[in-house]
Amino acid sequence: MTTVVTGATGHVGRLALEALLARGVAPAELVATGRRVDTLGDLAALGVAVRRADYDDPATLDDAFAGATQLLFVSGSEVGARLQQHRAVVDAAVRAGVRHLVYTSGPRADISTLPVNADHKATEEYIAASGIPATILRNNWYSENYLPDLATARAGGEIVSATGTGRIASASRADYAEGAAVVLTEHGHEHKVYELGGDSAWDYDELVATLSQLVGHQVTRRDAAPQERHAQLLAGGLPEEVAAFVVGIETAIAHGALADVTGDLSRLIGRPTVPLATTLAAG
Repeated sequence: MTTVVTGATGHVGRLALEALLARGVAPAELVATGRRVDTLGDLAALGVAVRRADYDDPATLDDAFAGATQLLFVSGSEVGARLQQHRAVVDAAVRAGVRHLVYTSGPRADISTLPVNADHKATEEYIAASGIPATILRNNWYSENYLPDLATARAGGEIVSATGTGRIASASRADYAEGAAVVLTEHGHEHKVYELGGDSAWDYDELVATLSQLVGHQVTRRDAAPQERHAQLLAGGLPEEVAAFVVGIETAIAHGALADVTGDLSRLIGRPTVPLATTLAAG
């Protein structure tokens, strides 16, 4: 059996490969793919095959997926281009004869108002139409997303958001990557959808309390109305479309888009998820 992992030059793909190796998968049965294969030399030294894969270049995908039995499809991050890229990945998986596709989607992608989820919903539908047996991993937020807030706190800055009292059931990238490795190394996960996230959900007041403990001084937080937050982001130099995107995410969080605690992730990995404070302290 050959398992191909996309995005191996990024965080989750790389961690998933490490988790697969830790679970006893032989290096010769793994293929690490990404745009910058020069960064994967240590994996190649272990015996993992390294191949270039660019979601914008279908020819590279055919070469990268050749002989694949399973594919861990780590979603792209280029908003605006992502859906076309994702369709190219699924089409290449069909051509390669992949028998199990595992896709990292977004939380409640089929019903959520999160701006990132339109592409995820469409990708899930495209995968279903392809006929490839699939497992959908709907990942909540990564706790590492809040490392910039830790840097702001260390610098004495104010934490500003339009998230209100919305809660976030985040987990570490390593948690999600281990969940993907479990799905790829155990039987019976095909045709299933998992809503993955942390064992507890926190709000920005709790985030600020955590940051205060980590930096050793009181961190302040300001909850802004969406219009105020949008203006602040523009004043900080963000383009209009990016500012609107951020406000859309924060507004969705305020309305509960990331609050669900399902327990799916801790059940998959067989242990509690890593607390937010632990992840931030390690960062």
